[in-house]
Amino acid sequence: MSENQTDEELMLAYRDGDAGAFDVLYRRHRARLYRFLSHETGSPAAGEELYQEVWMTLIRSRERYVVSAKFSTYLYQIAHSRLVDWFRSHGKVRLEALDEDAPEPPAEACWQPDRQLDQRQEADRLRHCLSQLPPQQREAFLLKEEGEFSLDDIAQLVGVNAETIKSRIRYAISKLRNCLGGLLA
Repeated sequence: MSENQTDEELMLAYRDGDAGAFDVLYRRHRARLYRFLSHETGSPAAGEELYQEVWMTLIRSRERYVVSAKFSTYLYQIAHSRLVDWFRSHGKVRLEALDEDAPEPPAEACWQPDRQLDQRQEADRLRHCLSQLPPQQREAFLLKEEGEFSLDDIAQLVGVNAETIKSRIRYAISKLRNCLGGLLA
């Protein structure tokens, strides 16, 4: 399997029985997908559970895969569906604070306790501010920032028009700026 193949080519190869193609797809998408799900649920444990469900859904439905959009859109449509189910089953409508034992970013080569404390406090503030966003704005913002999707891709994922997504992201950024005291660029 070539690392140069598109995601769509890899998924078609996986559909046709090439397990190595799945390995490449998994490596390409695992970190962003996990971060997205963890931020959306507000819990690394719930994010991990949904992360596994998304990949299992993809595996179970591989024989039915046809290229109708970018693979990442297909993957995040599965994630979106699992999130909707998760929120319904847990009766949740907003993000709670992330667990304290959430994975930390890699440490810098030179240990700087003051800087690490500042970064952790900033991350805590951002998580708090994200938790204050309405779910639709938070989802659109995280798909754009964590998932690196275009407005059109997000619109297709959640089933609304691109202008609606643009508005949701604009409102989310405005609310995050206010919450963070104007720190968000």
